[in-house]
Amino acid sequence: MDAEQLIDAITPEAYERLLFAVETGKWPEGTELTPEQRDSCMQAVMLYQSKYNAEAQHMTVAKGGEISFMSKAELKKQFQSHEQDIVRVNINKGDD
Repeated sequence: MDAEQLIDAITPEAYERLLFAVETGKWPEGTELTPEQRDSCMQAVMLYQSKYNAEAQHMTVAKGGEISFMSKAELKKQFQSHEQDIVRVNINKGDD
């Protein structure tokens, strides 16, 4: 199987599982990855991102294989623009 066939075989759901495994070192079920599995998963994630990641985040592989880096100011601006989407909850203890 070549790289293009591998990318085409990865479903969005499989990509999310692979990404979780790379980020945490564990499969969603909790089983730890071996170093070889983590390396393979990371390569698969990067290949998938290089084809489908149209909105690359800080330090990801953008669509077309270009590595995307965002400055601290760009990240701060991006998070501030999404601040209205954050639900804030204030739990007051002792108000029984």
